[in-house]
Order: sequence, then C-alpha cells, then structure tokens
Amino acid sequence: MTSLQLWYLGARPKTLPAALAPVIVASSLSFFDNAFDVITFLLAGIVALALQIGVNYANDYSDGIKGTDDVRVGPLRLVASKSKSATAVKTAAMIIFLVAAVAGLLLTLHSGVWWFIPLGILAIISAWFYTGGNNPYGYKGLGEISVFVWFGLVAVLATYFAYTKTLTFTSLVVAIGAGAFACALLVINNLRDRAHDAEVQKRTLAVRLGDSKTRFLYVALVWIGFTSSAIVSIIYVADRSAPAFAGIGFLASVLAHRPGRSVLSGSTGKDLITVLQQTSKTQM
Repeated sequence: MTSLQLWYLGARPKTLPAALAPVIVASSLSFFDNAFDVITFLLAGIVALALQIGVNYANDYSDGIKGTDDVRVGPLRLVASKSKSATAVKTAAMIIFLVAAVAGLLLTLHSGVWWFIPLGILAIISAWFYTGGNNPYGYKGLGEISVFVWFGLVAVLATYFAYTKTLTFTSLVVAIGAGAFACALLVINNLRDRAHDAEVQKRTLAVRLGDSKTRFLYVALVWIGFTSSAIVSIIYVADRSAPAFAGIGFLASVLAHRPGRSVLSGSTGKDLITVLQQTSKTQM
C-alpha cells in the first residue's frame, strides 16, 4: 500500500458524508430562499470536510499515543498500526485544521459574518480535545453531544446564516435532523468498540448505556433524522414554496431498514462496519 493510500484511509473517507450533508441541506434551504451562491457553498464545504478529516487525524494521533487503539475492529488507524509515526499524523492534523481555518476566514470575508472567526477557533479546539489532552471529553460519554452540536446545529445553522443572515424554524428542524444522523454514526462506531473501550477506561456513551440501550438509541436517532425531513417537507409544501417532491428524501428510509434490522438483531464487530457504511449512505 502506498503512502498516499495510507493517508487516504487514515482520513476515514466513509465519514465524510456526515460533514457534507449539513452543508448540502443548508444550501438547499437557501436555494428556496433565493440566497444560494456557489462561493459560500464551496467554502463551507471545504471547512466541513477539513474539520472532519482534521478530527479524524487528531483522534488517530491521540488514541494512538494513549494505546486505546491497539486492538481495533474498525478502519485503519495510522499510529496504532505503526503505518505512520505519531509526529507525522499530528502534523497532518494541524495542516488540515489550518486549511479549515483559512477556508473559514475566506468564508467570513465573503459573508461578512465576523463571529464565524471565534466559532471556527472553538470548533478546532473542540475537535482536538475530543480525544486529545489529559482529560478528553470523548472518553467521558460526551462525544455524541459534541457531534450533535458541531455536525448538526452549528454546521447547518452557520451555513444557512452565511447565505441568508438569518435563522428560521425550518433551518433549526433540519439542523436537529442532521445532528441526529451524525450521532447515529458515532453511536455505531462506539457500539462496535464498546467492549475494548471499557477495558481501556474509555467511557463512551455506548459503554455507559450498555449494549441493548445503545442499539435502541441508534434506531431512535435515525428516525429523528427522518422525522426532521418529513416535518420540513410538510412546511415547504404547505407554504407552496417547494414542489411536492420536496419530501423525496424521506424515501431514503428504505435504506435505513437493513442497518436498523442488523443493529437490533445484535450484530457485532465487522458487521457494524457495514452498518456504519449503510447509515452514512442513508444520511447522504
């Protein structure tokens, strides 16, 4: 495997739809508000992708040096597998975060929304200390809350605000749905690693809740996402500001059946990697 291929796998490409989906949704809302512009879309997309890749590398580094990734079922981890040095992965994370910061600054200049600067700084700090530092909050079962806030509420509402300079009830409903889907992805990831995480004192929400409750939480989060989609469709169709096929996203619920059934039937290990991939496709 080439060095480039290793970096690509270390970026965990299957997680990237979770970063792009909120930007796409917020941009779609702005389109119906006649506020869409390509530059905002591209810059917001770069920020979202860079933050996601950056946090993936940062987690790889932090978990790798702590030894919590020494036994894994999931995707390749560069430090734990010794494919790349800890220093190299840490440097990669910093570079990608710098890309996010530059794109965020350009988005700020383009939109004129100056509070994006402290928001961006806070996002990078939050991304690093998810598993980094001496007291990572991801090890205390707070990861899902962080993901809901950053990949749901902030990602959708900040992107929508960049276009329209306002917030609406509809944008909030969509943000909740995006956050629920993002949480569902993390829940599956933590369910897969629950037994090992418990051994290394990584107290994720899955470890705290236990196996059965974590599985029901996953299903609930997915359906919160679809409920959000249904509510927004009703709002737009009732307001006659969108065509009747605005609710077509709800048809993706068909795709949610297989991973949901797999989770509730007790799938473990590598089978949950498939669930993760199917959930990511469902969200997108």
